[in-house]
Amino acid sequence: MSLLPFLKSKETAAHVVDPRVEAFLQDYSIEVMPRTAEKIEDFRDLLPAGTRVYVAHIEGTPIDDMVATAARLAKDGYKVMPHFPARIIKDKAMLSDWIARYQGEANVDQALLLAGGVAQPHGDFHSSMQLLETGAFGDFKRLHVAGHPEGNKDIDPDGTDAHVMEALRWKQAFSDTTDAQMALATQFAFDADPIIAWANALRDAGIRLPIHIGIAGPAKLQTLIKFAIACGVGPSLKVLQKRAMDVTKLLLPYEPTDVLTALAIHKANNPDFNVTNVHFFPLGGIKTNANWAIANGGNAAIPASQT
Repeated sequence: MSLLPFLKSKETAAHVVDPRVEAFLQDYSIEVMPRTAEKIEDFRDLLPAGTRVYVAHIEGTPIDDMVATAARLAKDGYKVMPHFPARIIKDKAMLSDWIARYQGEANVDQALLLAGGVAQPHGDFHSSMQLLETGAFGDFKRLHVAGHPEGNKDIDPDGTDAHVMEALRWKQAFSDTTDAQMALATQFAFDADPIIAWANALRDAGIRLPIHIGIAGPAKLQTLIKFAIACGVGPSLKVLQKRAMDVTKLLLPYEPTDVLTALAIHKANNPDFNVTNVHFFPLGGIKTNANWAIANGGNAAIPASQT
């Protein structure tokens, strides 16, 4: 197989890679689901060795499928981070079983803890904080929790950020007591300005957790608008709506070049900026997103299968 699509060239036929974007994309992560992972013959042809791969747990997905996907990715040399959605975990016994299976079959030592997109809890848990309080993740090396650059109306229906900030202060305090590395993994957004303002506000409020910013990968505009509305994306949705009004851009696939470039420039000018990593949501497909990341300076010259 040709290495041409994966070579980290400073210059391609289409564009010159901005070194600030290249630096910003180092150690990026990406998200998969078992049903989308099944369509990938070999992840090592797409993702750099050691990439952190989140395995999203959607309600109704059997734990057998989640663990099998995690084991496959771990075997191929990836850092696997499965989701633990509190509201679909019935009790501590189920939580302990999931953890034991992930550790035993996939050697998992990192996790994303979140409430989960379910209105009514299936059992004892309704928040990531409750999961952390169980002590079940005591031997995990890395724990990520959710962040919301544009707010979360499920948590703060009045439009403020009061409850979100209270939860973040609790998580910051918890991070000070655990040996695990903690970070915020955020919902995706399309405009750098709200992200920068939010990140700075967290720092000013004493929230020191590193931020892994969610970015939607290349996709059809209609697809992104659908997901953005479903996921409650806030003011930056206007970026897509404005693009949809431009007939010359309507049929072109969206690429996250603008938002990533703006964030990368801000990071280069402000090294202490607390957005440290990029986390991709491959809404237009894993292959499309992975190839885009490599072509734009992602963190490997060749895919894992060639190393």
